[in-house]
Amino acid sequence: MSEVNLRGGCLCGGVQYEISGEPVRFYHCHCGRCRKATGTGHASNIMVKMTDGGWIQGEELLGQFKLPEAQRFSTCFCTRCGSQLPRIRREMGMAFVPAGSLDSDPGIRPEARIFWDSRAVWSCQGDDIPTFAEYPQRG
Repeated sequence: MSEVNLRGGCLCGGVQYEISGEPVRFYHCHCGRCRKATGTGHASNIMVKMTDGGWIQGEELLGQFKLPEAQRFSTCFCTRCGSQLPRIRREMGMAFVPAGSLDSDPGIRPEARIFWDSRAVWSCQGDDIPTFAEYPQRG
């Protein structure tokens, strides 16, 4: 995939970011943790192998929550308005961008719905995107 430039921010406008890099995955995740974190039927996240970027403004407004019993699950959010924001892991060279926080079309589309078997019964009924009970096998 070619490099993308993602810009976005929170609902109140206090936090803004710009992240450049190669998109690795774009999933709708239907697991219970993502539903609780977003308050919706699924989380839509873009995983990016970062080449550049970070916080343009409002870094002091960031809050984080790491679920103690989870190996990798955490959230990043604006402490003023509560909006979900990217989880930037510089030590990994990765950013996990909630697609709903973007200010424009990222130019890529979701490739799968993951943890489909644990979705809420009132949630999405499916579409032409492949579904997986857990993480898909990557080749």
